[in-house]
Amino acid sequence: MMTVCVHGLGYIGLPTAAVLADAGHEVVGYDVDSEVREIVRGGDSHIEEPELADLVAEVRERGTLEVAAEVPTADYHLVCVPTPFDEEAREADLRYVLSAAESIGEVVRSGDAVILESTVPPGTTAGPFREEVEAANKSELVAGTDFELAHCPETVLPGSMLAELRENDRLVGGVTDDSARAARRLYEPVVDGDIVTTANPTVAEFAKLAQNTFRDVNIALANEVAKVADDYGVSSREVIEAANVHPRVDILRPGPGVGGHCLPVDPWFLGHDSDRLDLVERAREINDGMAGYLADVLARRLGSLDGRKIALLGVAYKGNVDDTRGSPGLALAEELRSRGVSEVAVQDPRVSDSALGNDSDFSLESLVGVTHDADAIVVTADHDEYGTLSPGVVTDRTAGEVIVDACDALDRERWRGVGAEVETV
Repeated sequence: MMTVCVHGLGYIGLPTAAVLADAGHEVVGYDVDSEVREIVRGGDSHIEEPELADLVAEVRERGTLEVAAEVPTADYHLVCVPTPFDEEAREADLRYVLSAAESIGEVVRSGDAVILESTVPPGTTAGPFREEVEAANKSELVAGTDFELAHCPETVLPGSMLAELRENDRLVGGVTDDSARAARRLYEPVVDGDIVTTANPTVAEFAKLAQNTFRDVNIALANEVAKVADDYGVSSREVIEAANVHPRVDILRPGPGVGGHCLPVDPWFLGHDSDRLDLVERAREINDGMAGYLADVLARRLGSLDGRKIALLGVAYKGNVDDTRGSPGLALAEELRSRGVSEVAVQDPRVSDSALGNDSDFSLESLVGVTHDADAIVVTADHDEYGTLSPGVVTDRTAGEVIVDACDALDRERWRGVGAEVETV
């Protein structure tokens, strides 16, 4: 087993560190945030993820996961820091990735291996990341000659991270064959799926972006099908289910938009050093435009949005998680407010006020509070809790009967039983 320093203990880094430690590696987690370090040092998780807190507590007690305030030496350095998206420039902000590279360069030794897991534009690992590591190294060590360098993108889904870290196939692209083999050695005790070696890091980087771009474009197709189906007065869900009977057709589900850190961002990373994005740009416009489309649906159903109260259920970006990054629900809330809605009341059983951030214009209310005298209800995250709502109790509180379920979370037959017609996207 090897010593591993995991750089960044966030949504990807902490589960990764815990799984590696559980496999027997001696893992040190490093994060610039002292509060995060203290939470993990105390055997807890700052991320809501099934079984993660228990696993962190277990590996901390076992002594296979330590926490450091400074970057230590290690056989492996695994970079799991965020790559923010510059909305104005429509490109990746690599400052955290390059900062990690500099920190690693200061301590990397001959024979060590450096693996970048963070999602980055094609060419980053072998380009600016490599250059930053080498520039910071006083011994003038060279990647691929003196130390190994590879890219291994993460592909996990919030809500099932631990299982997917162990079960999903992994891509590994090294600057040399030896670098790829070194990366494989780290993951082999952990990954039950296949470990697929690509020709180089750029192929691995591009493949990860292509995976999420495929999903984003497919969802855009589903959302466009939903809007056109509405013009014909047919259910988009039934249309897509019927279309998917064909063995070579697999249209995803329409919804309120695309959220999270990956799907709204990764397609743009493909265009970081290319001006050939076309279909991808249109798909992004369609998915980002779903807030406007839902506002149009509400305006049509209500006659006017002016002075209305809209209850918005779900500000997590997807069902059964507490993550609000890129939240379609919050995007809709902003859109409704801009269109003259007097009160946009938001509720989410999985999200805390702190998760919204100090600069949020919205605060969470109880289900009773948001639905009281609401002119319409919109569901924008398919949490399990919404599937078990009591239709009669909810509709008794509202001022109107307009219910729009943007993610097919409600049991329409149960709502129809109390005289409420649920409109889906």
